[in-house]
Amino acid sequence: MPRSIIERLLPIPKDSGFRQNGYFIWCGSIIRVDNRYHLFASRWPEGTGNPDDLVGILDGYRQYSEIVHATADNPIGPYRFKEVVLPGRGEGYWDGQSCHGPKIVKVNDMYVLYYQAIACNSGLRKVGYAWSEGIEGPWNRCDHEIPLTEDANNPGPCIRPDGSVLLAYRTVSLKMHIARASAFDGEYETVAENIFPRGPLEDPDLYYADGLYHMIMEDNAGVLTGSVRHGGHLVSVDGIHWRAHDPPEVYTHDIEWADGTAWTARRRERPDMFNDKAGAKGEGDPTHLITGVLYNGHAWCVVQEIAPG
Repeated sequence: MPRSIIERLLPIPKDSGFRQNGYFIWCGSIIRVDNRYHLFASRWPEGTGNPDDLVGILDGYRQYSEIVHATADNPIGPYRFKEVVLPGRGEGYWDGQSCHGPKIVKVNDMYVLYYQAIACNSGLRKVGYAWSEGIEGPWNRCDHEIPLTEDANNPGPCIRPDGSVLLAYRTVSLKMHIARASAFDGEYETVAENIFPRGPLEDPDLYYADGLYHMIMEDNAGVLTGSVRHGGHLVSVDGIHWRAHDPPEVYTHDIEWADGTAWTARRRERPDMFNDKAGAKGEGDPTHLITGVLYNGHAWCVVQEIAPG
């Protein structure tokens, strides 16, 4: 039997991933274009949340988050900041105040960035996308959000070979839903609601391998994995009916570094699975796990290699 993902996680180089002085970095998502690796992430200024309050540290995104682009010459990194891609657009737009939680995918010859956003003076999160013919942009944003639930966030797309989309998202009450569309810019229909009624889930990431849809997510209350906020794993034959993978745990908050040291993150979440063999997500067994980590009041993205099964 192949080894599970958690058994194949390798120690992480200390300079892996993406960080920036003065910013919280979260929600990393990677794609390879030719021989260059592109990471899209959320950032917002340190100091915009209460450093003594765990919720406050990560809640500054609601007002200040923007989506940025960083690059590296290998999947582990370190990634270097390149540019701000999607800031809030201002009054009158569904993504006027903040843009957050990017997932980068390729759909045929188009690059598509799914993300969540908040309109000015709204407080409600919505899901939408931007698209470009090249990974460097320019990025075109959808005029209106995808009509899902009143507060929809944490988009997790899986692109199939025919260009159709399976999209996971969560509600304000942390119920996980699934929508489908025939194309990224088509009409989305929710086809499954509250796919794991036993407990709350968030931060979904989807891929397809070995005849199954896989969802890696944060197990918010520990009902799936037995540990609060550890990485969980669900699988589905049709994308509608889901069950726990065996084992159900993908990662913990314990970080083992390549130099032999280790520590436990205060928070570790927003998983993104990258398949370097395919150059993107969507098809095949992942080769790397990207997560946001919070430690000593700082937050950044780490990239962890997954050994072959």
